[in-house]
Order: sequence, then C-alpha cells, then structure tokens
Amino acid sequence: MGLLFGLDFGAEKSFRVIAGKRGGNEREGICSTQNGKPREKRTPSISNQSSHPNMMLGKCPRRRRNKKKTSSKHYMLPRKRGVGGEVETQQEGEGGAETTSNLTITIDTLTNKKHCTVAVTSERNTNSSDNNNKAINDIHTSSGNAEAAEEPSIMALGNGASTDIDEDLHSRQLAVYGRETMRRLFASNVLISGMQGLGAEIAKNLVLAGVKSVTLHDEAVVELWDLSGNFIFSEDDVGKNRALASVQKLQELNNSVVVSTLKGELTKEQLSDFQVVVFTDISLEKAIEFNDYCRNHQPPISFIKSEVRGLFGSVFCDFGPEFTVFDVDGEDPHTGIIASISNDNPALVGCVDDERLEFQDGDLVVFSEVNGMTELNNGKPRKVKNARPYSFNIEEDTTQYAAYVKGGIVTQVKQPKVLNFKPLREALRDPGDFLLSDFSKFDRPPLLHLAFQALDKFIVEFGHFPVAGSEDDAQKFISLVIGINDTLSDGRLEAIDQNLLRHFASGARAVLNPMAAMFGGLVGQEVVKACSGKFHPLFQFFYFDSVESLPKEPLHPSDLKPLNSRYDAQISVFGSKLQKNLEDAKVFMVGSGALGCEFLKNLALMGVSCSKQGKLTITDDDVIEKSNLSRQFLFRDWNIGQAKSTVAASAAGLINPRLNIEALQNRATPETENVFDDTFWENLNVVVNALDNVNARLYIDQRCLYFQKPLLESGTLGTKCNTQMVIPHLTENYGASRDPPEKQAPMCTVHSFPHNIDHCLTWARSEFEGLLEKTPAEVNAYLTNPNEYTSAMKNAGDAQSRDNLERVLECIGKERCEAFQDCVEWACLKFEDYFANRVKQLTYTFPEDATTSNGTPFWSAPKRFPRPLKFSVDDPSHLYFLMAASVLRAETFGIPIPDWVKSPSKLADAVNKVKVPEFQPKKDVKIETDEKASTLSTSSIDDVAVINELVIKLEECRNQLPSGFKMNPIQFEKDDDTNYHMDLIAGLANMRARNYGIPEVDRLKAKFIAGRIIPAIATSTAMATGLVCLELYKVMDGGHKLEDYRNTFANLALPLFSIAEPVPPKVIKHKDLSWTVWDRWILKDNPTLRELLQWLKDKDLNAYSISFGSCLLYNSIFPKHRDRMDKKLVDLAREVAKVELPPNRAHFDVVVACEDDDDNDIDIPQVSIYFR
Repeated sequence: MGLLFGLDFGAEKSFRVIAGKRGGNEREGICSTQNGKPREKRTPSISNQSSHPNMMLGKCPRRRRNKKKTSSKHYMLPRKRGVGGEVETQQEGEGGAETTSNLTITIDTLTNKKHCTVAVTSERNTNSSDNNNKAINDIHTSSGNAEAAEEPSIMALGNGASTDIDEDLHSRQLAVYGRETMRRLFASNVLISGMQGLGAEIAKNLVLAGVKSVTLHDEAVVELWDLSGNFIFSEDDVGKNRALASVQKLQELNNSVVVSTLKGELTKEQLSDFQVVVFTDISLEKAIEFNDYCRNHQPPISFIKSEVRGLFGSVFCDFGPEFTVFDVDGEDPHTGIIASISNDNPALVGCVDDERLEFQDGDLVVFSEVNGMTELNNGKPRKVKNARPYSFNIEEDTTQYAAYVKGGIVTQVKQPKVLNFKPLREALRDPGDFLLSDFSKFDRPPLLHLAFQALDKFIVEFGHFPVAGSEDDAQKFISLVIGINDTLSDGRLEAIDQNLLRHFASGARAVLNPMAAMFGGLVGQEVVKACSGKFHPLFQFFYFDSVESLPKEPLHPSDLKPLNSRYDAQISVFGSKLQKNLEDAKVFMVGSGALGCEFLKNLALMGVSCSKQGKLTITDDDVIEKSNLSRQFLFRDWNIGQAKSTVAASAAGLINPRLNIEALQNRATPETENVFDDTFWENLNVVVNALDNVNARLYIDQRCLYFQKPLLESGTLGTKCNTQMVIPHLTENYGASRDPPEKQAPMCTVHSFPHNIDHCLTWARSEFEGLLEKTPAEVNAYLTNPNEYTSAMKNAGDAQSRDNLERVLECIGKERCEAFQDCVEWACLKFEDYFANRVKQLTYTFPEDATTSNGTPFWSAPKRFPRPLKFSVDDPSHLYFLMAASVLRAETFGIPIPDWVKSPSKLADAVNKVKVPEFQPKKDVKIETDEKASTLSTSSIDDVAVINELVIKLEECRNQLPSGFKMNPIQFEKDDDTNYHMDLIAGLANMRARNYGIPEVDRLKAKFIAGRIIPAIATSTAMATGLVCLELYKVMDGGHKLEDYRNTFANLALPLFSIAEPVPPKVIKHKDLSWTVWDRWILKDNPTLRELLQWLKDKDLNAYSISFGSCLLYNSIFPKHRDRMDKKLVDLAREVAKVELPPNRAHFDVVVACEDDDDNDIDIPQVSIYFR
C-alpha cells in the first residue's frame, strides 16, 4: 500500500479565491411545460453517444408506444408553470395501494402547430428493468402544416452557440466544463443507492449539474436520527421511504432532470440502465457483486462506493478496465510567443519574457505562424525537454532547417490518458496508492482501509452498528481490525492506533452533515468525471477523518445517549454539551450566494442558532439572478429578482423550523457600522464569510480582528476551493498575506498592439462602456447643468477634460441620431474607423519593415502586424456586428427599433445606403508605444484654448437639441442574452482579432472573459462549506489549539488535497512585552493626552505621533501641540478632527507611532480610548 500525494503539484499555483431552481409545485406524473410548449428533450443522437467508445454516455432508451409495462421505478416529473395545455391525470391512490396512472398531454402551440403526446405508465412494487423505464422522457412530435419558408433571422448569424444548453442558467458551470462535457452530462443516467445525508448531497449536486436523470434507491424509511444529516427530510417524513421522500425536493432543483425512485431490493440487472452507479450504504459483499457486474457490462458501468461514518469517510472508484480521461486537469493548453529558435540538435526555443512558460519536461507542443523555419508549422507534436521559465528544448534536429526569422506561437497539446482500474475485490487486498489529504496523518489511510472493512464485518456479525460510547463494542471492533491486519502478508500494519479506532466505532452510525457535504462534493465531481472523461478520476481509494473536531474534554458515555431529538446522530459523536453550544451560538454570516446557501443548509442541520438564546444574522445586498440557480440551491426560478438573504433565510427555516435567523440586505461596510455596531459585534460567537470579493473579505477580517472574533473563511474557483481559519490569538488574520496583484496588460498593448484574445476583449469592453455608458452619461451631466459642467472642465484644463468635451460634442453634434437609419450609419462608420482606418493609420505610422531606435524590427514578438478589414454585407459576422451596434445606439437615443433589423437582406439594404468617406493616413500622428503609459490622452499647451473653443461649440449644439433631450446610458449586463451587450462586445473583439490574426472566440467564451465571470460549480462549493463546518465544531467547543485547526486547498479536478494547520500570527516583542495583530490596548476613564503619553512611557515606549483617522492629534515636532497635553483625548478628537461621536459609542481608536530609547520604531497595537 502506498500514498498518493497528488498528481501534479507543479501545476498548482497558490491562490486566494474569490467567489463568486427551478421547478414549481411538482407532483408525480406531471410533465414539464413552459409557455404552452413541452420541455425540450436533451437526448443526443445515437451517433453522438457512440463517438467516444470509452465513455459511458447515455444509452438511447428503446421506445415502446402505447404499451404498458410494469416497473418499480417512480418518477417525479418536472413541471413548470406552463401556459395553456390540456392535462388529464389520475392521481396516485392513498394508503400506498398499487395504482396505475396514465397521463396524456396535448399542446397546440401558436407558432409551430406541433402536437406533443406523452404517455406515462407507472406501477408500484414491480421489478421490471426494461429500458422503457426511461420512456417517460420520450416525446413524440408530428409536425402540422408547414408554414411558408421565411428568411432566416439574423439572430442566428455569427453565433455558433448550440441551443441545447441554457447558457443563462449554466454560464458559470460552462466556464468550468465546456459545452462538450455539459452535453455528455445531459446524456447520463445516474443511480444513487442510499439516501441518508451523503446520498442526498450527491443527488443535489448532480441534479444541479444537469445530468439526464437521477434515480434514487433506498429500502429503509426515514428516522428522526436522519434529520441531523439530510437537508431533504422533515419530521413529517419520518416513517416514509427515504427515496420516495427525497424525490420532490430534489426535482425542484432542476426541472430539466428526471428524478425517479427504485423501491425494493436492488438487482444487478437494474444497473444496466445507468452510466454511473453510486452506493453510500451497502455491504462489502453486495458491493463486490455489483462492482463485478458493472465491470463486465458492455460498456462498463462506472462504480462508486462511498461512506460517511461519524468523522470518518471513504471513497472507492472503479470506472472500468480501461477508462479514457480526455482532459486531465481542465486547464487551458499553455502557450508561448516565440522570440527565437536555434538551428541545433536539439533545438533551443526562446520565448518573450512577458509571461513565464508553464511547460514541463515531457509535454507535447505544436508550432504555428513561425516565419523562416516553416518546417515546424506542420502540426506535428514535439516533445519538450529542459523546460525553463522562458525557453525550452525540443527533441528535434533543426540544423538543416531554414533560419528562424520572426513570429510563431507554441501551444501545448493535451494528451488523453487511459486508466486501468482494479475491481473492488482485488483493490481491497491490494489498494495501491491512497490519495493523501493531510500530511500530518501520513499513516492514517492504511488503518482506515482496515477500519471500514472491519465495520462491515461488525455489522454482518452483530446485526447493528457499534453503540456510541460502548467500550464493549469498541473492543469487538478493534479485535476485528487486528484480525484483518493479521491476515495480511503485504502491507501489514506494525502498530494500530486503538484510540482512533474507538472514535471510529463510537460514531460509526452517525452521518454528520459537514462530512456529508464534503464527501457529497467530492463524489458528485467523480460522477461528473465518469460521465464525461473530464478531469482525472480518484484512483482509487480516498480516506479522510476530522477526529480533531471532537471536543477536547473526554466524553462520558452518558453524554452520547440519544435525547429523542433531530440532533441525536450529532450528539452521539460530540455529546450534548457541544450541541447546546451550537444551538446557543450567535453567528454572523456575510453573503448568501452559492457558499451562503450551502452554509445555511449546514448550520440549520447542525442546529446552530436553533435555540431562543442563539441567533444567526445573515446579510446580503444582492438579488437573485437566473445564473445563480445552477448552484445556489435554496433559490427557485420564481425567486428571480428577490433579495437573496430573505429567500435563503426562509428556505433554511424550512430545513429546520427551530432556526432563529434574521435576514438583512445591508452591505457590511464602514457606512453600515450603525447597523452592525459595537454591541452587535461584541455579542457574536463566530463570523462566517460567504463573500465573492477580496475587499469585502478584508473589511470583515479587520472587524473580526478588532473585536477578536473567530472568522471562518472560504472561497471557490471552478474545481478549486480553499478554507482558512482565522482564530483570535492562534492564527494569522486573512489580510496578513496577500496574493500578488493580477498582471494587467499595458495600455498601449490593449489599444494598438494586442496579441491575444484577452487583449481584444478588454479593449471591446472598454469601447462598449465608453460609447454606450460613459459618453451618454457625460452628455446628461452637461445638459443637466451646462454652466457648472463647462466651468469644471475649464478649471481642470487638462487632456482628460478636453477628451470629455470632445466626446460630448461629437455625440450630440455630428454623430447625433434622429432615426434608426442614422444608427445604422453610425455603426457602419464605427466599423470603418475601428477595423480599417485605425489599422491603416497604425501601419502607415509603423510600416511592416519599421525598426526601433536600436535597429531591431518594430513588429517583433509579441507584436503582431495588423491588416485592415474590408466590410462586406455577405459576411454574417460583419452584419451581426452592425445589427448589435445600431440597436444599442438607438437605445441610447430612445429611437424605436424596427423589426427589419433582424432581416439580413433588409439590414444590408440599409447599409448600402451609407456613404463611407475615403480615409487618408496622416503624418505625425502620435501612437503610444510606451508600456508604462497609463493613459492615451496626451497633454498639450493648447488644451485651455481648445477647451474654450469646445465649450462654445457645445453651446451651439445644445441650442439645436429638442426640448427635454436626454440620453439613456447603457450599463453592461452580461447575463441577459437578449440585450445585445455581449453580441456587440464579441463582435468588437472578434473583428479586432481578425485584424491581428488572432484566433476568434465564440460568444460564450467572450462572455466569460469580458464579463469577468468566475467559474463556479456546486461540488467545490459543497466541499468547502463542509470543511469549514468541521472547523466550526472546534470553534464552538473552545478548547482547541493551533495544531487542531486545519486550512485546506483542494482541486477536485486532479484530485488534489493540501490540508495543514494554520500559520500563527507574527509576534512582536519589546522588553518584557509581546503582542500580535490580535491585541488592542485599552485606556479607560477618559484619559488626557499627557496620561496616554505617560502610560506608554511606563512601557518604555516614546510616542511621537498620535492620529485619529486622517487627523493628527499630536506630534512631538510641533511646539504648539504641547499645549494640548492636559486636554481630554475625546475633546481633541472633536475639536481637531471635527468628528461627532455617536451616543452609542463609548470609545474611539487612535494610532500611535512609538520608538524605544534607542530611536528604533516599534509597531504597537491599536489604542482604544474609552471616554464613557
């Protein structure tokens, strides 16, 4: 047995992540409709499914029309609040009697005259496993009279986006997976057997991800015990079958996924309906039997077995004898811009030094656009060796090749990887390498490998789980572990930690919510890998424990006894005392987005703030958008536009009605400190961040430092997540370490010398905001108060003021639009200006053979020589750009948009009416080439004179405007696909990319980059919150040391885990004193300035400066400040800083600069002056 430390540490960079629901009143047997139309099927063609022989894609179910078939599967069919439609349905009978329901839906739409008929047959307690169980998804349509052929809408032009993915809903998930992976998910059928807390979490994540179907199986009924680990169940569900009780709430998460159930004992043959099967509560004997069947099935069925037992968890994956991973890490292929290539054996390739190369020895790369040594442009992959930050060798003899001249791009070729999984029966004996998560637990996985086998044996022999706190059961369990170990020849453990095994046995029956959340994220991601071949699977065992979360004081068996409450499972692990602490906790949670929803669910199930003494305060000023629904699972489509915090709080209250929660819509900032005042902060036990930006995190971090409150921090970025524990006096604070600022492209690169699509999109976003938001806003500012506006511009008298006036004058002068044809003309002229004239001017100023002052070619890497575009109405992308630009221009002027704009021929007619003037390049035009320049505006000694002239012209234009004229500034909104915003930005970027020979991107990719969309998926979010809540147990116990806490970085794509104890705070020492960032010195009794200085002098500290905010209350170099010695500090704050201290404030803070007797500066803590 070995330990797997991670697949590729070199590929990971440290990072601080910033983060960042559909259905209605569904019932069994109701088919989804929307706007009177049937829900669109997402079953791919058979040819698509079979194009990847190693992938277990969705099998096309055999269609059997008008034929009843008994089945043990129960469906919760999705339903939207449709319009129109005729529904006949017979409801399920009461009392669990066997009933058959038939459903027929006939919908006659207004637009396409199609008829949709769905036949649904469902019968209980039968054992058919025929593929027609999936027939409920089959929608048979027959077209009516065909309408007259129409010209295709221009809306389809230039947009290669597929219509089978709701990009509004799945945009953040698409940013992680891409379209092909999403399509594979949409074709996949998944079985989840075991619907306790872990099964519910896995199912939730997969339904949100959008697989084709999720089938639930569980033979047991809901117990009160289940309620501390399963967010689906309520007390009303006790006694119901777990799977049946889960269907409706899971279906609400995504009405595009068919959620169904299987009752009764599961048979091997039933597994053939699925591409992936997941078992969370199964005996080893049965698991081995099912696993063997899955491996022998053609194609193989991916098999996952996972368990959560108290604070211990395990995962086993077997995706078949040969499983192909198409994309190991999900990262974009690395690229480099070539600067030189030698004629050597092996050849040395040098790249420009604006970015470090990410190639590693053994990578395969291809070359393109190389001038001179064109032999490398043949597309042949070449192997990298001797990789360095800005150069590498290739295994190729280039001595006979032509000499390198210039240019060239080198791109990594990502290779598929074939994995040979072992079957479970073999892997139990020879597990291979374990995936290690915590380096301090190097020897833990082999022991847990035995413990989980022993637990299965215990249950088989004794018919029950070990009883919590029972020493007798613990000894029996330990004996079983020792017995299994003694049978091993290879991998036998020399020492066995019996205390750890006691903890394992004691909590084995409990499924804790934080553990379920963490493993639900991990297993959910493994299912996605099995369905798609995207990312590297877990190979094959993973074991994890959080035994440090246990209370530090030993627990008596009586503390673990059930109290007949919903928290009994949690009490069996942590005891009733910690449970009381959790219920009485006063918690502040900042944010209620993806992280916030998961946290609320976890806290509600754990019983946090669920007593009269406890209180959970949540705040978020954001509202719900459609794109939130794919991962923020407390929201539904009818909540769009509502406040996140109030909706999330209401949903959490349904999970646990005892939750004492207050929802606010305030942003936590210095401006809201009257809401979140000193009393509020002082009463808190812990703060949980669920934020999506660094600045907000830093502010909360400072407040927690000030009031010495624990802060539980986390974030996600695609498949990556991290957690950080900020514990008073034990750890460093969040702001103690900062990531380096993100590298920004120089201004001149973006505007004149782009060499990648990011540059083009950055420029496009800037132009969009300048044309459609900033300039109209400037026009309105001028028209609202012309005299004040022009006076301000005159007083500034700089290049920026001149530019503002020029843009306003141009907008309401020669470029003012009065009719839609004017907008079309404006768009045509913009096209010529951007993509023809500016390029002609640039290449006139810097010809292709231009050289720099030192004689080197001006157009050398990374610069790319541009070519002007020639407009053509026959180019769909040109026409599409004009449509988007003219529509948005019309919107800013309040001009009605005619329907004909979507017709290619009619728009082309309008374009042909536009006369484009000839362009002649000018001499002596200055084009910025300095990479350090921060603005393109050039100052001139004539700025003041030009501004005065512009003001006169503006006045003349204003007098010609109609009364009440006002423009409509457009704020960029990336998530509305009907507003043309992204259409224009993608058009701008792609036309510019075409100028410079840069590969273009589709609208979705443009949306990711220009919209600065943070990739996000439900699985990594669930894992992060589960890990944080395991730390919350420690915080609420109160007795844990630094080495007990854990910070985590994980990348589910690899998978990689790096768990370690937090970093302690920096300690500052002076004489006999020591302090950290957590300390604050307090002076009470309303001291004077002299008393403060003396108080510090007694500590051998000489204060030479005291400030309050930005005001200086005292500085030793100013003689007049000595007159302030006997004044109260509060009076100085009021007189000097002119501050009004509110009645609810009893103190204020000053920053004191001190030095020791040797004139060395000493950084002392903040000083709080109490004056009341």
